[in-house]
Amino acid sequence: MLSKRVIPCLDVRNGRLTKGIKFAGNEDIGDPVASARRYYEEGADEIVFYDITASAEARGIFLDVVERVAAQIFIPFSVGGGISSVADMRAVLLAGAEKVSINSAAVTRPELISEGAMAFGSQAIVVGMDVLAVPVSAQIPSGYEIVIHGGRKRMGLDAVAWARRCQQLGAGELCVNSIDADGTKDGYELTLTRAIAEAVTIPIIASGGAGNPQHMLEAVTQGRASAALIASIVHYGQYTICQCKDYMAQHGAKVRRTW
Repeated sequence: MLSKRVIPCLDVRNGRLTKGIKFAGNEDIGDPVASARRYYEEGADEIVFYDITASAEARGIFLDVVERVAAQIFIPFSVGGGISSVADMRAVLLAGAEKVSINSAAVTRPELISEGAMAFGSQAIVVGMDVLAVPVSAQIPSGYEIVIHGGRKRMGLDAVAWARRCQQLGAGELCVNSIDADGTKDGYELTLTRAIAEAVTIPIIASGGAGNPQHMLEAVTQGRASAALIASIVHYGQYTICQCKDYMAQHGAKVRRTW
């Protein structure tokens, strides 16, 4: 059985680490480079970096920040935000990332997933999914809708159907983020996470809502995720990566520990 991964998420705006609730009210909480180094030293399995306004502002990602983070960590590093072409992917990978995360651009031009997988391999392509709970309908039979541009634009696209298509197009991994749970620290949206995990065979990262290590354990057990993405609980010093992994291991989850 593969180890379940613990992945701190660095949301970056204007080169600074930021955090909000349900994609709103973001505040500056520090230096992403220093935070990435700390999480690496605490035992994080990967680091995810999102330039959260790049797509909405129709600009490229801040590659200088990517380079500075990559120089400080020696674990897999995934970068997203404003990536809309194979050239963008190449620039991010050359800046030090192992994976690129595409979200809005993949929804508006799905062939980008295939282009990236052909150029760099499926293992380098993560598709981020920002998902909103909505009433069940013929158009959205799962009750979960894809939203792009940092939660600003609803797409009328069913999240489970989109997950299946992403896999078919060559995505190597999906990061499933519940907008409703994001930043609330009330727990992951387990029904959503499990629905996506059961619809595909590639790894799923649960994102949005972690408030304590028990929530992370639930994500990789009840939610059937391969990894738990965390932000607020480590950014604000409530828990360390070590504490999270210790709790998960004590309750039966297989995790990588180096201490």
